[in-house]
Amino acid sequence: MFKIAKEFQFDACHMLDGHNKKCHNLHGHTYRLLVEISGDLINNGSSQDMVMDYADLKMVVKQHIIDPLDHAYLYNQNNPNERRIATLLQEMERKIFAFPCRTTAEAMSKFIFDCLSQYLPVSMIKLWETPTSYCEYHRS
Repeated sequence: MFKIAKEFQFDACHMLDGHNKKCHNLHGHTYRLLVEISGDLINNGSSQDMVMDYADLKMVVKQHIIDPLDHAYLYNQNNPNERRIATLLQEMERKIFAFPCRTTAEAMSKFIFDCLSQYLPVSMIKLWETPTSYCEYHRS
């Protein structure tokens, strides 16, 4: 079994409505995302002796995660205050993305893992929301 990984970056804003610290306010991050996949080597063809071509990995992550999230307002679709801001931004034709959970690094990591698992053999997601703070998610 082999593991390969590719790193990505995207910018987005969010808030954690109801949080008792400064992240209660609307703010932004330059997120760094590491997507790790695992598998056996491909036996033949142009990708022989690879788990996957890094260009293919990049294409999937870009389509399903980076393009929708980059420079968007990320919000919890179950929170009325965050939804209210999303509605206003949508009326102004701004980019938004709804999560089914709070937009913590932990919940976002699991969401990204679950989303990409539909297309890739994901073994781990690591998401930095600051240069010194990250969450790592993998299934046991």
